[in-house]
Amino acid sequence: MSSKTPANYSITVESRMSAVNEVYNKILSCLQENGYGKDDIFAIHLTFEEAFYNAVKHGNNMDPDKKVTVDFAVDNEKIEMSVKDEGQGFNPDVVADPRFGDNLFKPGGRGLLLMNSYMDVVKFNETGNSVYMVRYKEKPRVIKSSNQMQKEPKCNTDK
Repeated sequence: MSSKTPANYSITVESRMSAVNEVYNKILSCLQENGYGKDDIFAIHLTFEEAFYNAVKHGNNMDPDKKVTVDFAVDNEKIEMSVKDEGQGFNPDVVADPRFGDNLFKPGGRGLLLMNSYMDVVKFNETGNSVYMVRYKEKPRVIKSSNQMQKEPKCNTDK
């Protein structure tokens, strides 16, 4: 039986790829303590690694003198996490969709697609150097339409 222990952490590490394990091991421990299943753990692991690697590679340009800050909160309902680098940021709205055109054959460029596919909420700060993500254990019943969240419509049986 899980202990359902709420956890809040802020961890700042050197901007190096290998630092991902140090942070993820702490996240994994909290997920397990709060009864997250293997599908949730897979999704969170994948998206966290992607966000972290993007912060190191694209945000901080592999500069080990820069830092990556990870804030996360885990409880028995959801995980909230943010990954922030010290880079200049970017505009996620101008990143090409990797599923179409010439992008289909490029070896990279799928990180944002993965994050948006596996997390329930993905938001960037105005600068574009911090991503905030949420994954719920029980999925909210919503429909995504034109980048807006709407409640699922109820069927009207009256005619």
